[in-house]
Amino acid sequence: MLHPIDPAQPPPPVAYCVPWVISRRDRQHPVVMNAGREPVDFVRVFRDDVDDQKVVDLWGQVLPAETMELCLCASDPDEVVVTVAWFRQADGLEYVWRFVV
Repeated sequence: MLHPIDPAQPPPPVAYCVPWVISRRDRQHPVVMNAGREPVDFVRVFRDDVDDQKVVDLWGQVLPAETMELCLCASDPDEVVVTVAWFRQADGLEYVWRFVV
């Protein structure tokens, strides 16, 4: 059931679009770009594959339009799952996004 909007209540948060764009031209070395309008902080990248290899890359702050290259040479690109975690300055919350190559 829908309820009327109460003007005394703060508006709900606006959806936050994931800022990452992946270039897969070279599957062993995909390039991750911050396509957002704001810098993201304390960026960490976790890679898992079927051999239970767990690798963590610490990227720190990534500015808008900045690119970072992943090296997946020790992994099978068909089996690896990449997880990107970061903090957003606007709200201080941690965000997590996963992708496959």
